[in-house]
Amino acid sequence: MTEIKKYYIGIDLGGTFIKGGIVDDEGAILVSDKVPTESDGGEKKVAENIAYLCEKLLNAANMTTGDVEGIGMGVPGMIDVKNGLVIFSNNLNWKDFKISEAVGALTGLPVKIANDANVAALGETKFGCGKAYNNTVLLTLGTGVGGGIVIDGKLFEGNRSAGAELGHSVIVAGGEQCTCGRKGCLEAYASATALIRDTKRAMEADKDSKMWEIGSVDNVTGKTAFDYADKDASAKKVVENYIEKLGVGITNLANEFRPEAVLLGGGVCAQGDNLVKPLQAFLDKEIFAGAMGPQVRILTATLENSAGLLGAAALFME
Repeated sequence: MTEIKKYYIGIDLGGTFIKGGIVDDEGAILVSDKVPTESDGGEKKVAENIAYLCEKLLNAANMTTGDVEGIGMGVPGMIDVKNGLVIFSNNLNWKDFKISEAVGALTGLPVKIANDANVAALGETKFGCGKAYNNTVLLTLGTGVGGGIVIDGKLFEGNRSAGAELGHSVIVAGGEQCTCGRKGCLEAYASATALIRDTKRAMEADKDSKMWEIGSVDNVTGKTAFDYADKDASAKKVVENYIEKLGVGITNLANEFRPEAVLLGGGVCAQGDNLVKPLQAFLDKEIFAGAMGPQVRILTATLENSAGLLGAAALFME
C-alpha cells in the first residue's frame, strides 16, 4: 500500500522578506515564493502578508487549506513556542505579539512557531547535511553567531524556548565587547563581523601586508584573510586565530552535548575544507576523552536559504 504524503506550509519570517513554501514529509519543496515583510506597517500588516503568501502558495500548488497539515514559522527573536507568542523581536520591533493566533485566524490553519535559528537547525538536521543524525548542534556564522540544538530529532529550546543562544557563551573572560552587552562571547570572535574586524586590525598593524592589494580596509570581507592566508603572514595569523576561537566554542558545545555532528552555516562556510579541516583537527585534539569517546563530525550546511522554511514545516513533523 502506498503511504499517503502529508503537506505543510513553511514560513521563514525575515526583516525584509517573508519566504515560504509548501513542503512534503520527505522535505521536497513543491512551490516557494516570497513577499515583502513590511514590518513598518505593524504586527497586523505582517500577519496579513503571511496569510497572503500562504494563499499564493496554495494557489500555485493547486491546493486548498484542507490539503495541508498546518503552518510552521521561523521567527526572529525570543519566542514562547507553547503560547505562539513573540516575546521580543528587535528585528521586527515586536513585543508580546500572539502571532500564531493572528495568522491562524486569517488562514483557518493551525500554526506552530519557533526561533528562526532553531528552525534552521531542525531543517538541516532533518533534510540537509545532518540528516544521517538525530543529535546535532548548528552554528550560523554570519553578522552574529546563531545556533540551534536538536536532541533525539527534536528541538531543545530551554525554559520558555529562550535557550540555545549559543553565540553568547563566553570563551574569553573580559574579552571583546559583544552586542549582547557581555564581553568575550563566541559571537565576538567567530562571527563574520568579528573576522572582518580582525582582518582590518591586522592590515592597520602591518602596512606591508599583501592584503592591502584590495585597496583599503573598506574593501575587507569575511573572505579577505582566507584569500591571502597562504601568502601573507598577517592574514595567516588572522585565520589561525579565528579557527582557534571558533574551535574553542565548538569544543565546548561538543563536550556539553556530545552531538553526533556540529553543523556550520553562514557565509564563512564557503571556505569549505580551509575552514572545516583545521576545525576538525582542533576538535579531535581538544574534545573530552579524545579518541576514547564518541567522535563529533563537523559538517557545513547544504540547504542554504531553504533551511528556514524546511525547518519551519518540520515543526509539524517532530
